Order: sequence, then structure tokens, then C-alpha cells
Amino acid sequence: QVQLVEPGGGLVQAGGPLRLSCASSGRSISSSAMGWFRRAPGKEREIVAAISGSGGSTYYAASVKGRFTISRDNAKNTVFLQMNTLKPEDTAVYSCAADPNNPVDVVGGPGRYVYWGQGTQVTVAS
Repeated sequence: QVQLVEPGGGLVQAGGPLRLSCASSGRSISSSAMGWFRRAPGKEREIVAAISGSGGSTYYAASVKGRFTISRDNAKNTVFLQMNTLKPEDTAVYSCAADPNNPVDVVGGPGRYVYWGQGTQVTVAS
């Protein structure tokens, strides 16, 4: 069983940085593809970034490319999302998810992910 916990959310001023982390307790996520998703009020959940199990492949949504960086430390069973130059439209609940069945691909929507964290609120003030 994989249990994902995402500390690191909070309130930040526009233009500022914030780093989210996603740690797994229980089963290792080192062989899982990992994704970060977000859901803003009144909007559907969207993928933000994804990373393969080895960390060799990544994917970014167009809206965050060049500003966000996904990375992982498999030794620490943790995935990170470094968010820079934050904008008010980045305000959302951010969740991480794990896909242990296909660790190589980084494309694909929420349906492929098996385990989900509870989410953490990120609010960007203008």
C-alpha cells in the first residue's frame, strides 16, 4: 500500500517560489511514475507535471513549462515540485499521484494513477 503525503502548500506572493513535496509511507514509489495535479475552484483537475520512475523523463503542462520543475529522490521516497514565478492563476489544490503499473510513460491523465495524496492548498496572492 502506498500512502502519499504532501506538505509544503501555503500562501505566497505572485512572482515568488514555493516547493511542494510528496512523500510515500509504506511501499516504495521508486518504481512508480509520479504526477502532480491541481484543481482550481470551479475547474476540472488538470495535470501539472509528471516524472518517470527513473526520473529520466518528465512532462509539463504548457501553462507551467519553464516555471515549474518536477524531480524525485528515490532514496528518500519523495517527489518534489519546485514552482517559480507563481501567478494568481496557479492557485489551486495540488495533489500528487503514483502509477506503479507503468513507470516509464509520463503522459496520461488522472485515470492511470492508482494512489493519491490528500492534496495541499497553494494560494498565490496578487
